Amino acid sequence: MMFSIRTASPHVPEVAAVIRAHNAFCNAVSPPESCHKLDVTELDDPTITLWSAWRDEEVLGVGALKRLADGAGEVKSMHTVAAARGAGVGRAIVETIVTAAKAGKLTSLWLETGTAPEFAAARALYERFGFTSCPPFGTYKIDPHSAFYMLALTGD
Repeated sequence: MMFSIRTASPHVPEVAAVIRAHNAFCNAVSPPESCHKLDVTELDDPTITLWSAWRDEEVLGVGALKRLADGAGEVKSMHTVAAARGAGVGRAIVETIVTAAKAGKLTSLWLETGTAPEFAAARALYERFGFTSCPPFGTYKIDPHSAFYMLALTGD
């Protein structure tokens, strides 16, 4: 499947639709107190860069990098539309985020994702990139519905 990755505004209607789909997915498989997703307005933040994967006029997926105050970054709002899963969209977006984090001289990347079976592919993807399981970070708390990961960046 051919597609391109580009930075995006969360307010572009096609991008906003995927963000809403991501939030609906999270709400369907995790209790509300365990959903740490961002909505369209929250993604419109100067510390966040949002990318989207496009095939022609269709958005296949999104992912964001939030720069943290300590020189690290957090992966946020990763979602691939159901019809594009398994086609490399998530891999391409994570690769874009890791590359941007290294270029921005971030020291590490962190993320929170779900523990439900529906998040298994996401967890496996992060692990293939070298993310390792870690304790909660930042303001996150221990939660049986959350898995936490970290990737040290060497700048290579």
